[in-house]
Amino acid sequence: MALQCGIVGLPNVGKSTLFNCLSNARAQAANFPFCTIEPNVGTITVPDQRLNRLAELVKPQNLVPNTIEMVDIAGLVQGASKGEGLGNQFLANIRETDAILHVLRCFDDPNIVHVHGRVNPLSDKEIIDTELQLKDLDSVDKRLARTERAAKAGDKEAKQLLDTLLKVKAGLERGESVRAQGLSKEEKAGIHDLFLLTSKPVLYVCNVAADNLTQGNPMVEEVRAMALAEGAEVMIICAALESEIAELESFEDRQEFLRDAGIETSGVERLLRAAYQLLQLQTYFTAGEKEVRAWTIPQGTLAPQAAGAIHSDFEKGFIKAEVIQYEDFVKYESWAACREAGKVGLEGKSYLVQDGDIMLFRFNV
Repeated sequence: MALQCGIVGLPNVGKSTLFNCLSNARAQAANFPFCTIEPNVGTITVPDQRLNRLAELVKPQNLVPNTIEMVDIAGLVQGASKGEGLGNQFLANIRETDAILHVLRCFDDPNIVHVHGRVNPLSDKEIIDTELQLKDLDSVDKRLARTERAAKAGDKEAKQLLDTLLKVKAGLERGESVRAQGLSKEEKAGIHDLFLLTSKPVLYVCNVAADNLTQGNPMVEEVRAMALAEGAEVMIICAALESEIAELESFEDRQEFLRDAGIETSGVERLLRAAYQLLQLQTYFTAGEKEVRAWTIPQGTLAPQAAGAIHSDFEKGFIKAEVIQYEDFVKYESWAACREAGKVGLEGKSYLVQDGDIMLFRFNV
């Protein structure tokens, strides 16, 4: 499952610095707008201590974690929806992502210029929201013209889609992002192929100075109040501090740095977990001597579809799934011991996969 999160924000808010911390790919981080000319893509491992514990018990030949692709996208400016700055390129790149990590600058530093000459995260957020909404409005208007013709010709599906498009258009004209318009499942399905930018889930990332990392600051509180009204999540990170952590060679050095800074978990690790949750994903595991692997599936996935994450033949020929809860596997330490203890369930096509399940599929093609 190729999942992408786009890191967005105005120029000089810390996007590329954050991306450098997340990925082995190195984006240029410089103190001027548009230092990211092409989107930088990095495949990032999602931290999961359960996978490490399974590997300790099974001792496999290979270990495969979950991953998410992070895309650092060129900075956006006012007028991007009309092609200003690198707007057209930015908007094309963000259209391909599954979710948005919106970085907001919540620190003052006279040595780092702000594209508008003042630090105001809510104003920055509104600029990007407006540009994305305007681009979505353009997409909706183009589809409306074709849909109206089909609806007048008596096409029932076109009539339903027309109602949805008019609803979305009215919301965008009020300054409401699509994700905030309360669309039904059917309405969302009708406009899915438009890949509207403001329909994507968003996580607001407040980039703060190191001394504001634990308590935040008034700018962070403003962002939190805004996000609460939207039903969105917020996390605090210090990109400059994460950059220092990323430069350390060993895991032990990084852990010592975190302890000295009074931090339990790095911001990068917290951000990756938050991105995974933002996409409403969960993990199941396969565990054998050849390989222990984490598999990404949407929350609410049934056993046959979970099997399909491995190979389409597994889903087509699905018969049963042997399932062990993670806690039981850790307690009894092997498939054989779990079977002896009666902790292996035999589940059919209606089984709803749980996060952390360890699974073995029976299939016939």
